[in-house]
Amino acid sequence: MRIRIVDAFTDRPFAGNPAGVLLLDAFPDDGWLQNVAKEVNHAETAFAHPLPPGGDADWALRWFTPVAEVDMCGHATLATAHVLHTTHAHEGPVRFATRSGVLVATPAEDGWITLDFPTAPLTPVPLPDGVAEALGTEPLATAHDTGPHLGDLLVELPDEKSVLALRPDHRALGAYSRRGLIATARAENPALGHDFVSRCFFPNFGIDEDPVTGSAHTALAPYWSARLGRTTLTGLQASPRSGLVRTELRGDRTLLTGRAVTVIDGDLLAQ
Repeated sequence: MRIRIVDAFTDRPFAGNPAGVLLLDAFPDDGWLQNVAKEVNHAETAFAHPLPPGGDADWALRWFTPVAEVDMCGHATLATAHVLHTTHAHEGPVRFATRSGVLVATPAEDGWITLDFPTAPLTPVPLPDGVAEALGTEPLATAHDTGPHLGDLLVELPDEKSVLALRPDHRALGAYSRRGLIATARAENPALGHDFVSRCFFPNFGIDEDPVTGSAHTALAPYWSARLGRTTLTGLQASPRSGLVRTELRGDRTLLTGRAVTVIDGDLLAQ
């Protein structure tokens, strides 16, 4: 059985967010899927299989962290679309049937892939007690993603340097949201090619810090579009691996555009 490791939201190996990708004939039992994801031990492993023609979607897609199945994952969707496109397993835009509805990935000739995801609804909330202590800094503003898929707490910090300097108490952060926390700030120098920065911490799903989180940008896009007055922006997720996500806000949908590169292509021997 073929397995690939793809670095997503980057154009070079060993950067961006790595995801396992397996193209299957059908989904085996959930225990096997979870064991494979645990073995791969990246933030997410994606499993996909083709669907009969004539329906609303072309492929079924599921995502697993090393400890649980998740409702939405941007980078592993991008990685799966990249594999389908580069191996010619699917030509043109691909519609994925997922726990978040039908998600469309559209490849371009230059290698960029655009994902069409639901926009995360944000509600401003008072700063929860203990968040500043868990982060080690005082946020400027706080909002909660009230949608059904993510449930993150988004905090805006004073500046880009504050985001880069974070050394949070990961275990403590898990108490404040269903999945985790997104820390963000306006870019210090937009001339460097990004409008805002972020880092994402998801201890409740076994991910202390996610390298590049496409799904988080469905909340970051509306948040920064409202503040910067533009619907098209670029976010830098400033993890140690780092990656860029182009965003375009279209009402209740957000387009996420990035690149990907396959770094490992091999065989999974355990069936």
